[in-house]
Formats: sequence, structure tokens, C-alpha cells
Amino acid sequence: MDRAEKREFVSELNEVFKASGSVVVASYSGVTVAQMNDLRSKMRASGGTVKVAKNRLAKIALQGTESEKINGLFKGQTLICYSNDPIVAPKIASEFAKTNDKLVIIGGAMGSTGLDAEGVKALATLPSLDELRAKLVGMIQTPATRIAGILQAPAGQLARVFAAYAEKSEEAA
Repeated sequence: MDRAEKREFVSELNEVFKASGSVVVASYSGVTVAQMNDLRSKMRASGGTVKVAKNRLAKIALQGTESEKINGLFKGQTLICYSNDPIVAPKIASEFAKTNDKLVIIGGAMGSTGLDAEGVKALATLPSLDELRAKLVGMIQTPATRIAGILQAPAGQLARVFAAYAEKSEEAA
């Protein structure tokens, strides 16, 4: 890599750290090329990205971002996983780490919040934005159907009461 490529890589990585919903830093020592390609394809399918970053360049790229706290995580062979959705990168990385013991999650960041490995795993257990939106829509629709049922029930009861009074008055006459 010459200086121009390094500068471009640092500026690109800086934008990633500024714009991403979450960033996961993991050690990938011993991961085969096929396994790395599998991780990349899973991450890409979910809207995330995996990059192998030189530690020195990653530390330079972190300067001036909210995620600057994770500077100390870049030691040894590290890669970063990131996505705009704060849940996608931790979820895919954690799922991959469960099946492949060579990938070890070191930590990460979500905005200005630095996360340790347990924090990343806890974030991975949360539902994604799409799942949350679906649950929210479901919760909004459920009360509407209940309200419609409740509103219809008194009208039916009133009709039965009127019918009973009508029958009673017919019998009396």
C-alpha cells in the first residue's frame, strides 16, 4: 500500500466509524479464507460489511469520531464488522463466532458507547430494526381491532335489550 492508498483507506474508514450504527472488532487469527468469505457474504446479505484493517490505520481513522474509545481494541489480527443498523453487525458476528471458535469478538462501539465482548453479545440478542418495526405495527393494530370489537359489542347488546323489551311489550298487549 502506498501513501495515497493509505490516506484513502483512512478517510474511508473514518467515514465508516462516523456513519455506522455499530462497529464490532474481532480477532480472526486462524480463520480460513473460505470461512472469511462465508462471514463476508452473511454480513453483506444482512446489510453489513466486514473489513480487515491494519491496526495503525484503524487507530488513525478513529481519531475525531465518537468511537474513539475503542482505540485499544486494535491489537493483533483484527477485523471490523459494521452496519447502519446497530443490531446487524453484532448479531451476524456473534452467530459466526458461535460456529467458528477462531473468530473471537474483542469489543466494539455503538455511537459514542464503547462495548466489551459481553456488550456486543448482549446487543446481538436484541431484535433488529425491521423486527422492532414489525412488532410496533402489530402492537398498534391489535388495539384497533380490540376497539372495533368493543364498539360493536355494546351495539349488539343494546339491540338485544330493545328486542327483549319489544317482546315483553307485545306479550303484555
